[in-house]
Amino acid sequence: MIAPGQWLGLLGGGQLGRMFCHAAQALGYRVMVLDPEVEGPAASVADQHICVAYDDMQALDTLLDQCHAITTEFENVPAQSLAILARRAHVAPGARAVEIAQDRVVEKAFIQSLGVHVAPHIAVNSLQDLEHVPVKLFPGILKASRLGYDGKGQVRVSNLAQVQQAFTNELGSVAAVLEGLVPFVQEISVVLARGRDGQCVVFPPARNVHHHGILAVSHVSGETSPVYQCAVQSAKTIAEGMGYHGVLCVEFFVLANGEVIVNEIAPRPHNSGHFTQNACVTSQFEQQVRAMVGLPLGSTQLLAPCVMLNILGDVWYPNGAAERVEPDWASVLALPNVSLHLYGKIEARQGRKMGHINVVDQNFGKAVERANQIVDLLNLPVRAFL
Repeated sequence: MIAPGQWLGLLGGGQLGRMFCHAAQALGYRVMVLDPEVEGPAASVADQHICVAYDDMQALDTLLDQCHAITTEFENVPAQSLAILARRAHVAPGARAVEIAQDRVVEKAFIQSLGVHVAPHIAVNSLQDLEHVPVKLFPGILKASRLGYDGKGQVRVSNLAQVQQAFTNELGSVAAVLEGLVPFVQEISVVLARGRDGQCVVFPPARNVHHHGILAVSHVSGETSPVYQCAVQSAKTIAEGMGYHGVLCVEFFVLANGEVIVNEIAPRPHNSGHFTQNACVTSQFEQQVRAMVGLPLGSTQLLAPCVMLNILGDVWYPNGAAERVEPDWASVLALPNVSLHLYGKIEARQGRKMGHINVVDQNFGKAVERANQIVDLLNLPVRAFL
């Protein structure tokens, strides 16, 4: 076990890193952040910030000289950097897990190898790969294999001509995957934590609603069902298959017949797991710390049902206003059982994640009702539902 008071390293400077820092510092650890951005949510709260590229060897040596364990807050850091760090320090998640999550084609093949279902798809590396596209892949989504997130690097297509154009123009002929749209009735996600000893704890699944490819609302009622049990087992199978250490999120599509299909995995805490900060005994960020330092994993018990609302930069520009207007946080926080989490980002931009709000209540219906009061106050695009 790495004792409190020691240094932990973090690659990445976004909001997930910021909340990791808060959790680590609450347990008595100090955090060194490696992030090339001069300013960022994590750098502003870290004990030390190294402002260079993720593959800078001198910076990696600095991390290794001071930090006993190292993690990452997003999957697009160079896997080779994680492999280098792992030679002298405990790194969670490991380079192999990050490599799998960095490439959609590799990710889908790995998941299938474990006997877990994914949507029908083909790899697209050139226009020649599109000469014999199965009809079942239309309508579909063409996704860049690497570096896509929150709907970026994705184009909906209905026929061969559209996918050829999208591959050449919108994606610039980069490696991609063409995925058939599945007729899902629900999107859910499972966040779990797995320790070095193989201990695995799972948070209650969340029902999610996206808007323009970005998560808008997560609902956690505490209900159990065969569908949720299947999703939990699939997520655990993936974590075990990867030999995973740390916090992992697996996103699923649920079909009308109850079948669950993996959409994608995220080797880190996840937006849909933010409800754990106010609704669970242990947050996903505290679990991330516990897993990397060798502490026992905490309880994932749901203390109360929760609705999580994502807050984007659009909220500062109501109805397309040209001038920035500070949201009415006082009215939001005047409502009972409401917790506001802002990420400290200076510039509010359309589509930029600026914060989230958790609404908890022992009565899930009341949590939904209160969440929708906030939707109206802030003019959010998606309403909560039972």
